[in-house]
Amino acid sequence: MEKKIERSYEIAKDKYAQLDIDTNKVLEQLEKVSISLHCWQGDDVAGFETPDAELSGGGIQVTGNYPGRARTVAELRQDAEKAFSLIPGKHRFNLHAIYGEFGGKFVDRDEISPDHFKGWIDWANSLGIKLDFNPTCFSHPKANDGFTLSSKDKGIRDFWIEHVQRTREIAAFMGKELGSPAINNIWIPDGMKDIPADRLTHRKLLKESLDTIFRKSFPAFEMKDALESKLFGIGSESFVVGSHEFYLSYAVKNKKIVCFDLGHFHPTESIADKISSTLLFVDELLLHVSRGVRWDSDHTVILNDDVKAVAEEIVRADSLDRVHIALDFFDATLNRVGAWVLGTRATLKALLLALLEPRDMLKSAEEKGDFFERLALFEELKTMPFGAVWDYYCMKNNMPVGTSLIDEIHNYEKDVLSKRN
Repeated sequence: MEKKIERSYEIAKDKYAQLDIDTNKVLEQLEKVSISLHCWQGDDVAGFETPDAELSGGGIQVTGNYPGRARTVAELRQDAEKAFSLIPGKHRFNLHAIYGEFGGKFVDRDEISPDHFKGWIDWANSLGIKLDFNPTCFSHPKANDGFTLSSKDKGIRDFWIEHVQRTREIAAFMGKELGSPAINNIWIPDGMKDIPADRLTHRKLLKESLDTIFRKSFPAFEMKDALESKLFGIGSESFVVGSHEFYLSYAVKNKKIVCFDLGHFHPTESIADKISSTLLFVDELLLHVSRGVRWDSDHTVILNDDVKAVAEEIVRADSLDRVHIALDFFDATLNRVGAWVLGTRATLKALLLALLEPRDMLKSAEEKGDFFERLALFEELKTMPFGAVWDYYCMKNNMPVGTSLIDEIHNYEKDVLSKRN
């Protein structure tokens, strides 16, 4: 099997060389890419605040009840380790604040501290990976009316301001301990189901809350702040306080990272087109790679046109070092570990495809006005032996190749997941 993969790779290598692409160098570039896997795919966004914790509110929803959901921190780590073992490269793990180790006691969101995440840091150290973080501004009584940082109730606002301030401290602690800055990504569910009479006040309050949150600064080598918008959610169909325009403006003015989630825009809107525009005015971007299907923004990522277009734009803009890539989906209708692996590998495939483009040839054709040549090159790339390069990359990293991945997931389900009640 290995010899067949190597032979196919050599043929592909020669084919790409005709376009002045060195596949060995491309694989070296891909090896440096770290994708942040999201913890919430493993347990349906329940977290571990209480034994019976579950997702509620926030304009988000998990469908399905496939057996094997992680119910404890230990089970979630076990599943994540299995996922990492099937994904080539060295990646990161992205935690929400509700995933701390609280010792069987209820710890409210405005009381969490780095102590509740030391176990995660030890675990990450043992695997040689890094961590990212997120405040959890949903699944809480103080978010039931649909407003958190932009609430007109000062007590509610103050509670969530304290929560987000604490998550920034935790992220900084993670980054310092692990030697890599943790991104603390702020997403809030604030909005209204029907047409509001006063948008401005809520947005003023959100701005004031963020200004308060960011008064304390942390070294960039410890943590970085990101802000994530959304077009609409369940219960916020008509108005979302933290819109794209709001957060983009705030990020540019205040030198924060803006987060683009592929499922948080209109289905016909190109997220890829936003990348080069935004990178002219901000130092870094965060991408949440997801798959929107009609109203639902969080389907398991596959190698579709949207993901390919985003990867192409990152590479064409020579910005792999300025764009942080994370995943954000949750699907309980299929094997959760399998979804993690498929989504991450699909994202890596998209980046590999982009790296295999003959950028110099394409730009040369464009600059001389030969749009036929440019289009012909794009068409030729569609039938290039990309799959042989991907298979070789997986084999070189001792990862399952092709459909052997299915057996790996099925065996893990049989040996581990099926034994969970």
